[in-house]
Amino acid sequence: MKYISLFFLIAGFMSCSHPKQDGITNSEDYDRYLVASAVDTTSKYFELWNSKIKSDSIQLVSFGIVAGEYGRYFQKTGDIRFLKKAEQALKKATDIAAIGRAGYYRALARNYISQHRFKEALEVGKKAYAVGNGLDQTKALLFDIHMELGNYETARAYLDSIGDFKGFDFLIRLAKWKDHKGDLSHTIRLMEDATTKAELSKNKDLMLWSYTNIADYYGHAGNIRASYEYYLKSLQLDPGNAYAKKGIAWIVYSHEKNPVEALRILNSVTESNKSPDYHLLKAEIADYMGDTALYRLELEQYTKEVAHPFYGQMYNVYTIDFHLNESKQYKKALHLAQQEVDNRPTPESYSLLAYAYFKKGEPERAVALMKEHVEGKTFEPTVLLRSAEIYKATGNTIKAESLKEMLMETSYELGPSTSDKIASL
Repeated sequence: MKYISLFFLIAGFMSCSHPKQDGITNSEDYDRYLVASAVDTTSKYFELWNSKIKSDSIQLVSFGIVAGEYGRYFQKTGDIRFLKKAEQALKKATDIAAIGRAGYYRALARNYISQHRFKEALEVGKKAYAVGNGLDQTKALLFDIHMELGNYETARAYLDSIGDFKGFDFLIRLAKWKDHKGDLSHTIRLMEDATTKAELSKNKDLMLWSYTNIADYYGHAGNIRASYEYYLKSLQLDPGNAYAKKGIAWIVYSHEKNPVEALRILNSVTESNKSPDYHLLKAEIADYMGDTALYRLELEQYTKEVAHPFYGQMYNVYTIDFHLNESKQYKKALHLAQQEVDNRPTPESYSLLAYAYFKKGEPERAVALMKEHVEGKTFEPTVLLRSAEIYKATGNTIKAESLKEMLMETSYELGPSTSDKIASL
């Protein structure tokens, strides 16, 4: 079970309160952040502005502030209802705004990105561009959207048109571009510069974003200690940050092979965070441990939660992988994979579609899709693994062996449960 490895977390068989001799983590570093506490999803400030909104309200400031608070609650809880409420407030704001409309359009587009409604995000981003205010911010937004849609040259053009080449927004997007091109060392240097700028600004949100993202990049590069330290720095800023806890759990699981401790960390997260993907990760770890009962329980929990209509296509990638590798419902997986390509025609989406055809017994079609839409267009380890499996099964052992060599260097990212699959290529 490997679909969870897209999320970057951790495993092993012994629970530990102290690091192993060759370990990096120490539970004493993070235990105080695992204490369960209710997430505050209201405040006097929020109630004040929320009370100003009536069905016929034209209180523009109220809509903007309330939408921002709902977005913050979503980040803290993973509760999709808050993201949808933020969308409603932002749509109302774009309808009534005479001044600052471009900013509301940008906020609505980012809300759509979070919901994986990328084509709708693009349409709203274009409206922000037409308004004209804050053009560099809109160009940065359009870069993000086109990267999500696989329109890479268009994205690069927007990046090149941003005026401030030394600013935070430019640096983090150039880092994303370099990562897309497989230049990880340059990516990390750019993120280090961006992190320094965030720290100098003393902007907590920018610092938190920088710390969690550079932690991910350090992990990709094999610098696990630096990754761990930045996840800890994230928790020092935001003790309830679920993403940072997930990152530490991945280190414990994938690098230190301590699944019991990884599950302990994740259990503390799922007490207050409703994001369905945590159950897939817990299922992966349970499978690695051989705990069949927990494995099935977590998969059932995922399928139950992700069925909520508010999620739309947000979890398509995970659900497709679930059907391909667990439920064996290949027709359903193929249908969802085609939806994902229509919604987000990236090499990653096409690799899922190709893999669905492969599993369904149409290897020639799978190879054709890989050659046309995937080969040489991404360095994502999960995509390389699918490609290698397809090429080996269809007799192209040279290509499969070449990909295997690349995959051997990504064992941390893919996780322990994929080691045997890579070795068998």
